[in-house]
Amino acid sequence: MTETGTSPRVLVVEDERTIAQAVADRLTAEGFTVRQEYDGPSAVTAAAEWSPDLVVLDVMLPGFDGHEVCRRVQAEHPVPVLMLTARDDETDVLVGLGVGADDYLTKPFSMRELVARIRVLLRRVERATELATRTPPELVVGSLRIDQARRRVNSDGVDVHLTPTEFDLLVCLASRPATVLTREHLLAEVWGWQDAAGTRTVDSHVKSLRGKLGSHRLRTVHGVGYALEATP
Repeated sequence: MTETGTSPRVLVVEDERTIAQAVADRLTAEGFTVRQEYDGPSAVTAAAEWSPDLVVLDVMLPGFDGHEVCRRVQAEHPVPVLMLTARDDETDVLVGLGVGADDYLTKPFSMRELVARIRVLLRRVERATELATRTPPELVVGSLRIDQARRRVNSDGVDVHLTPTEFDLLVCLASRPATVLTREHLLAEVWGWQDAAGTRTVDSHVKSLRGKLGSHRLRTVHGVGYALEATP
């Protein structure tokens, strides 16, 4: 493990040790500080003790699976999570997003893409901080209240738990209510992606937001993008 004070800390959780070591070696070569864990309970403990800047998390793990790891880690301290899944199945993806994952990669994957996705997620954290400084501390859209300082959302008087990426996506939409924002704009603003390769990621997060806030709040303009409506 590289011990540098300024390099981002990445926790790699993968029970296949050959894959875990290959990922760790590549990330170390790219300048990251890396720690490896191989099961669910150890991953949760490591996240609490080590406070990583990002977690690379396999779905299938001994002890308990990656979804449970993600749920427990996010409950303690929000951190970007990139999940590794063996199946490109929308249900698996939505479950991962629902418990706090920010992005996912389907096995087998290239190390180049893994590194690129990690850098994008770390930049997204910086962009979210920048966006918060450009918008009011509290955004109110209809009966939806968004407290940026405490990163809390209240809908119709009820607190709603959102994952870090869901919250950032909602803030982006709420900063321009009733305005249709393209998928490309949302990808650039929230994720920091400069191409349209991740439009499915936007769609999946919007679907998850609808499930938590109500489908009436998010309007789809087919072939264009989404708008947050100021519904009562």
